[in-house]
Amino acid sequence: MKTIFGGFGLAVLLLGAFLIYNSMFIINETQQALVLQFGETKRVETEPGLKFKIPFIQNVIYLDSRILDLDSPAQEVIAIGQKRLVVDAFARYKIINPLLFFQRLSTIENSNSRMSIVLNSAVRRVLGGVSFETIVSQDRAALMSQITSQVNTEAEQFGIEVVDVRIKRADLPEANSQAIFSRMQTERNREATEIRAQGAEAARRITSRADRNVTVLIAEANRDSEIIRGEGDAERNRVFAEAFGQDPGFFSFYRSMQAYEQGLQSNDTRLVISPDSDFFRYFRDPLGTVEAQEARRRLATPQ
Repeated sequence: MKTIFGGFGLAVLLLGAFLIYNSMFIINETQQALVLQFGETKRVETEPGLKFKIPFIQNVIYLDSRILDLDSPAQEVIAIGQKRLVVDAFARYKIINPLLFFQRLSTIENSNSRMSIVLNSAVRRVLGGVSFETIVSQDRAALMSQITSQVNTEAEQFGIEVVDVRIKRADLPEANSQAIFSRMQTERNREATEIRAQGAEAARRITSRADRNVTVLIAEANRDSEIIRGEGDAERNRVFAEAFGQDPGFFSFYRSMQAYEQGLQSNDTRLVISPDSDFFRYFRDPLGTVEAQEARRRLATPQ
């Protein structure tokens, strides 16, 4: 009998522990929860900690209380001027009304799918009313504020608050980018050709001016050299004349030495003249007295 009652007590104890365990649930700091009873929401738990529910009758649905990311797929937007743009936007949102969120969307996956549609619509509306230059300028922050406001207006019905909307990329489509690149390349090639032509013309002008200046400088240098050479020759003749007048013997010796220097070069010089030639008079008489006496004699002999 004691064994039977002992086993029954243990079973009751285990059943009680099981019921207590199933009546408790814990909400983390990053969570919020809905307590449902037969599909009907009984209460909303937003504070973290240990909570209680009716076991087997009530169940708990956990929702994230953190800021969530919504990465929308890239889409094509037509801006003012019929310019097509590929826009890649993303948003960050949080669940502020868990009950409304669960009733309208149920899960995060459904929320992301629905909010992507809302975000894309708002992006097309706002960016479709401005020019491409405005989108890529410093006015983008104001455009993001407008998109955030429009998305929030529609997100309220889902118990969601959009914290921020940003554009990761706003580019021209690949075909347009290639066309613009080709047009820019053609324009730059035209400018380069024009600049090269201007440079070639300037080079020819500078070269012609330099050639003319060189010709003038060479002509002036030749003229000045001829003048200086003529003046030098005249001065040399004058000096020679004065030297001859002062000492005819020395002048004759000096001129003979110059003749020897010019006529008797070291490159196998050969002379076919008589040894008695007047050219070798200083070889016969270093002082040249014989020729001097004959010269004086010839001068003294009356004609």
